[in-house]
Amino acid sequence: LEESLREEEMEDRLVDAPEILGQAPAMQDVFRAIGRLSQSNVTVMITGESGTGKELIARAIHEHSPRSAGPFVTVDGGALAETLLESELFGHERGSFTGALSARKGLLEKAHSGTCFLDEVADLSLALQGKLLRVMQEKEIRPVGSTASKTLDVRMIAASKKPLEPLVRAGTFREDLFYRMNVVT
Repeated sequence: LEESLREEEMEDRLVDAPEILGQAPAMQDVFRAIGRLSQSNVTVMITGESGTGKELIARAIHEHSPRSAGPFVTVDGGALAETLLESELFGHERGSFTGALSARKGLLEKAHSGTCFLDEVADLSLALQGKLLRVMQEKEIRPVGSTASKTLDVRMIAASKKPLEPLVRAGTFREDLFYRMNVVT
């Protein structure tokens, strides 16, 4: 596991997140979870249907964390074209493909020293899942067309509206990536 922290071992801390509405006891539990999770670098998986506020929760974790001065970068796995996703995530070098007129930082590098919110991870291809797993394990990226790797200091928060366990059983979502992302749900 990324860290040996367990959710129940983290400090119980109720945070104020005015952008998230709710007074019910279940929402108070969410605010406490945000308070606990914001104080570590543990990878978090947020699940829920579309429109339930997964990105708001991820943003609140980031804003209450020691990384709050760093960037919060959202990557929507379902919105980016598969052919562009690798370049968008990892960046590219000039001339690495047709149309790459200059070098460009990827979204993961732009999130350096902050948080990367990986939304709709269930929509990522198996090939890209493998590359993302490597990023999470090695803490480095290699831009498209480059032979050199770059060190990466970024916290990952992932989200999915689809339950990932059935996708793992069906072989359409990597089990090792699932366990790497699903440290705390």
